[in-house]
Amino acid sequence: MTSITKDMTIGDILDADRETIPFFLEMGMHCLGCPASRGESVEEACAVHGVDADELVKKINDFLASKSSK
Repeated sequence: MTSITKDMTIGDILDADRETIPFFLEMGMHCLGCPASRGESVEEACAVHGVDADELVKKINDFLASKSSK
């Protein structure tokens, strides 16, 4: 996975790269294993948890870019 968007589901992101889990835990999303959370988009999850979706997407994309540049 090279980048994510806020329209992608949490489940798709986690399936593609499990190393993104800490970013979701950091925003207070501790229910990553439940089916409902896996089906939420990044934007939906951020709205529920009061987090800026664009900021989270940037953090994760920066992380993914740093991995691919190694």
